[in-house]
Amino acid sequence: MKAITYILCLLASIASAQQVADTYYRPDILNIAYDKNAGPVVFIDEGHHNFHTKSGRYQAFSDLLERDGYRVKAYAGPFMTQRLESGQILVISNALNQININKWYLPTPSAFSKKEIETVKQWVANGGSLFLIADHMPMAGAAEDLAKVFGFEMTNGFALNSNQNGPTLFRVEDQTLIENEITAGRYVNESVSEVASFTGQAFRSPEDAKPILILPESHINILPDTAWVFEGDIKQYNAKGMHQGAYMEYGEGRIVVFGEAAMFTSQLAGPNRQRFGMSHELAKQNYQLLLNIIHWLDRGISN
Repeated sequence: MKAITYILCLLASIASAQQVADTYYRPDILNIAYDKNAGPVVFIDEGHHNFHTKSGRYQAFSDLLERDGYRVKAYAGPFMTQRLESGQILVISNALNQININKWYLPTPSAFSKKEIETVKQWVANGGSLFLIADHMPMAGAAEDLAKVFGFEMTNGFALNSNQNGPTLFRVEDQTLIENEITAGRYVNESVSEVASFTGQAFRSPEDAKPILILPESHINILPDTAWVFEGDIKQYNAKGMHQGAYMEYGEGRIVVFGEAAMFTSQLAGPNRQRFGMSHELAKQNYQLLLNIIHWLDRGISN
């Protein structure tokens, strides 16, 4: 129990530290997908009080895709069919309801209206590709209703490793990172064998979905009333077998769901500019997983 308490304190310290984008992170892209500005449009949602935005904490995400030839654009305002149809891939990362912008405690209502949820559902069913990323509470709660229409059950808490501090490593060798079309990539040199995540949530996937990240027995799912406050009688249970990444086809479209967002950033935190996200020393393959996900959503990788 002392180890868990230490880990929670460490994670809370990092979370509360100032986080800025690492603008110097530029990993090698082994096989460029498109000529510059010749690829499909990728929207990054900025219309729902998102914690991660194109020019903010997801700048490294955006820069990586642009270097791969995609046309990455910020999407402001509500989701509307006509606007979504001008893009191929929609990325939603850590959306929030307005009431939770500065209040990370219950209740955590949906970040999206019922009309928007139906619009996104139909857009995917008609051939669109959705990359839905919702981190720990309150972001998981804000995305819960949207995830549910596709059959994913998010939990509005924290998935924490009870055995160690620092990032959680998912590896093919221990079957926490699953070998599939996405982790294999388009070419042999795009194969991913190990990635790191930085806290996040645990979720359950529908039967039609294929897992990417499976939480091991060492992880517990903690459901506090307030983010990063783990005192008192708090519901928690073992998260073994729950997912932190999964994907599936839906109608004519495709969807990838992740319960952790920082793993696709490159950030510097605190006065010592501690690296985390894709630039962390234990996350060297995270960027390739991100590219593989986008290539699958773009149908550059087939099932």
